[in-house]
Amino acid sequence: MNFFQFSKFDPNAQGKSPFETLLDLFLQLLTYTNGDFNEAMQWMNELDKEYKLTNNEYGIGDFIDDLKAKGYIDDKHVKGEIKITSKTEQGIRKKSLEEIFGKLKKTRAGNHQTFKPGGGDEINPETRPFQFGDTMEQIDFTNSIRNAQINHGIDSFKMQEDDLEIRETDFKSQTSTVLMIDISHSMILYGEDRITPAKKVAMALSELIQTKYPKDTLDIVVFGNDAWTIEIKDLPYLQVGPYHTNTVAGLELAMDLLRKRRNPNKQIFMITDGKPTCLKVGKRYYKNSWGVDRKILNRCMSLATQCKKLKIPITTFMIASDPYLQRFVQEFTETNNGKAFFASLDKLGAFIFKDFESGKRKTVY
Repeated sequence: MNFFQFSKFDPNAQGKSPFETLLDLFLQLLTYTNGDFNEAMQWMNELDKEYKLTNNEYGIGDFIDDLKAKGYIDDKHVKGEIKITSKTEQGIRKKSLEEIFGKLKKTRAGNHQTFKPGGGDEINPETRPFQFGDTMEQIDFTNSIRNAQINHGIDSFKMQEDDLEIRETDFKSQTSTVLMIDISHSMILYGEDRITPAKKVAMALSELIQTKYPKDTLDIVVFGNDAWTIEIKDLPYLQVGPYHTNTVAGLELAMDLLRKRRNPNKQIFMITDGKPTCLKVGKRYYKNSWGVDRKILNRCMSLATQCKKLKIPITTFMIASDPYLQRFVQEFTETNNGKAFFASLDKLGAFIFKDFESGKRKTVY
């Protein structure tokens, strides 16, 4: 007797193998567990019990074997630990990019191009007739030969000026971006996980730049009591700490990084959920978590002014709704002549990506 197993129809899962379906979930869980394989697999087993993700033909054990065989995990460590590989790290970034871009409506914005035809590095799909002054490198020989065959015939083949077509290239503006991420303790306070959406945005943005805009640069700065840079590969493992919010240190480091970049277009994106509460004076940390401290605020405003003079706009993404925090952000933004978005966690990615890509159509000289 033949048996059939029916399940709920999922249009997104059509054509996916059991491994691919579980891999999507596994990559999501790694983001929440800061790249911890063991914790992610514990969640996988619990979810399998609750929602019957596997069946008699393909189980979690088979999935782990496939992860090893396909190079997603590595168990060749001294203590026998299983860790994710660089392939998995890239998979997490790609998954974040797909997740965030999937929420955005298709738009003509974000082609990263200026509206100036001419010498450049991006081929324009449109062609035009040859004009005096055009170079040989611009000639589309495939279309030009076809035109000559049509106009003059194959037997008496010749190519004249009227047969030539030109394929132009568009100049693509290059941008250096510093993404600042607040990793102070408040990013996980009050039962709300704010660091995971911030990490997802950073991973998606890094993957976008590496694949679509390889001539752009992206530096990632995290700031708590101090500020330091992290590599793109470190993003899945990023965690908050028992830190205050030293926005000044983050801005100073971001400015130092951008001074070394030769691109004329520079910008800072800052993701935070609170006010600056910390300042390093010599070797001592000056801290005040109560209200907006004028000493710390003045230093922030001074850096905002410096960035304005250097033509470095600061776009602040505030993921908190307290009125006094919004007032701080508004004052900071006006000083820099930048932009501010008061974004909910589920809209953070859309805000950042729309702003990032719309900015590519503008060139600052």
